[in-house]
Amino acid sequence: MHRYIPNTEADEKLMLGSIGAESIEDLFVDIPKSLRLDRKLNIPGPLSELELSAHMKDLSHANKSTEDLVCFLGAGAYDHYIPSIVRHLAMRSEFYTAYTPYQPEISQGTLQVIFEYQTMICKLTGMDVTNASMYDGATACVEAAMMAVESAKRDSIIVSKTVHPEVRKVLKSYMRFRDVEVIEADMADGVTDAEKLKSLVGSNTAGVIVQNPNFFGIIEDLSEVEKIVHGNKSVLIDYVDPISLGILKSPAESGVDIVVGEGQSLGNSMSYGGPYLGFMATNIKLMRKMPGRIVGQSDDVDGKRAFVLTLQAREQHIRRYKATSNICSNQGLNALTAAIYMTTMGKKGIREVAEQSTKKAHYAMKQLTKSGRFKPLFDKPFFKEFAVTSATESNKINKELLKHNILGGYELEKDYHEFKNSLLLCVTEKRTKEQIDKLAQAMEVI
Repeated sequence: MHRYIPNTEADEKLMLGSIGAESIEDLFVDIPKSLRLDRKLNIPGPLSELELSAHMKDLSHANKSTEDLVCFLGAGAYDHYIPSIVRHLAMRSEFYTAYTPYQPEISQGTLQVIFEYQTMICKLTGMDVTNASMYDGATACVEAAMMAVESAKRDSIIVSKTVHPEVRKVLKSYMRFRDVEVIEADMADGVTDAEKLKSLVGSNTAGVIVQNPNFFGIIEDLSEVEKIVHGNKSVLIDYVDPISLGILKSPAESGVDIVVGEGQSLGNSMSYGGPYLGFMATNIKLMRKMPGRIVGQSDDVDGKRAFVLTLQAREQHIRRYKATSNICSNQGLNALTAAIYMTTMGKKGIREVAEQSTKKAHYAMKQLTKSGRFKPLFDKPFFKEFAVTSATESNKINKELLKHNILGGYELEKDYHEFKNSLLLCVTEKRTKEQIDKLAQAMEVI
């Protein structure tokens, strides 16, 4: 793959000559001179490939990554181990250059990838059907809310305050322009307050959004929530960590109607915040309300296995006057990466990742709180994230941890003002006992 292909003066002359232009300026004759920038851009001159590579490396060294730091930060992006085979296969040129599969006869490979991805997401969540992926977890959650509004013919959405703060912000932004009311349900000891939720649910409630495990890493009991929501004939939406489904009851078993979440932890690197993929799965009843595309399996004229776009009624190029979503694409390469990861790990592998993360997180909590200086913020069962509180400012703790090459936890006060001096820490299967002990020792003397 060529990474550096400059155009010489001879190249420019040849290209301009082929279209009958004498100079590059001729390409802009339709733009009035008064609107043009009558000077050169204020940028440095050109660099050789060697110089440019060195410059970009210098810039990259200004940042520290999980290659340099031991990561105990989660809050939506997770430092899980990614087997080398995942990137090796996902970066094959036939995958990363593939375009949208509108023509199935020449897109069988892309369609099969999506079909396999959909199959595994359905098995992981227990739901009937899933789409080809979405932009990210937050927008997938928004689309689920729109599905609820369209299905229930109501215009109010309730979201628990234990749902990721950024997801709630994105939800409010979208719903504001659709004249849909967003009501936040209070929490009690880090979980959704079922009694307060019950008082909020009414005749105008289209759907209720909960997260499990929630933003604080706590495993929520959805049984009471499910009764409240379905008793009102509303839609129950669950925002989940896919890795947690290796050991927790599936959303389908909890009576959830729509499952959404962030798929970054399925083999996609953190990449400074993206690109990621959102996954969405639902039941047969709501299938035709789901945005994006669904790939199905069929037979071709010779009776051979073939893949086709089965359902895409809500995309902008079909029945767009009835569309309730503008989603007409999917995060194909990220979904492929997730499919390769799930295939590589298998049921046992994902379960082991989940178990190791849970056990190590509980070990970390024990080590951090045994002296009494740090205390658990909540007294609830948790998955791979937990919150601790102390008398020391959280930002001071994180600054000191950086001196030990440790990336500390998320400062909860940024989004929850009532939780001063509280850190949300994450422990994945990558963390070793030695690293956890070092974290505890470093925090103890701050």
